[in-house]
Amino acid sequence: MTTTFASAVKPRAEDSFAITFAPLSLEEIYAKSDDPANGAVVVMSGMVRNQTDGKPVIALEYQAYEPMALQIFYQIAADIRLSISDVNRVVIHHRIGRLQVGEISVLVAIGCPHRSEAFEACQYAIDTLKHNAPIWKKEWYSELDGKLSSTWVSIGACEQSGGNC
Repeated sequence: MTTTFASAVKPRAEDSFAITFAPLSLEEIYAKSDDPANGAVVVMSGMVRNQTDGKPVIALEYQAYEPMALQIFYQIAADIRLSISDVNRVVIHHRIGRLQVGEISVLVAIGCPHRSEAFEACQYAIDTLKHNAPIWKKEWYSELDGKLSSTWVSIGACEQSGGNC
C-alpha cells in the first residue's frame, strides 16, 4: 500500500477517527470496529512503557497538529480500502497530553471478513500513522540524581531512524 495525498479525503460514516485528551477504551474501540460481516477484528494498542533504550521513562507527553493528523487517518483508511476491498471498519484514535506509564496512547482497530486482511490492514495503519501523522511525543526520564529530563521525539523520525519508539 502506498499513501497518496492528492486531495482531501472524507471519512466514511462507519469508521471512527479521533485525537483526544480523554483516556482511550479498548471496549469502545472494539465496539466501533465491530460489524456483523466481520470474521475478524484486529486491535493494536500502543501504550507508554517504562523505558526507552535503557533510560527510565516516567511519562510521555503527546502533541498533534489535529486537522492534518485526522486527514492522515482518513487517508490511511482510504489507502487500506484501495488495497483490501472488503474492510468493514477502520478505527484510529490517538491521545494527546501527558500520559503515565501503562496508559494507552493509540488504538487502531480493523474489522474485516478475514483475519489475514485485518492483520495486514492494522499493521499498515499503525506503521503509516507513526511515519506520516504530525504527532510528537516528549519523553520524560528520571535521571540517576533524581532530576527529571525530557526529549521531544517525532514519531515519524522514530520510524525513519529505526529508533526504539
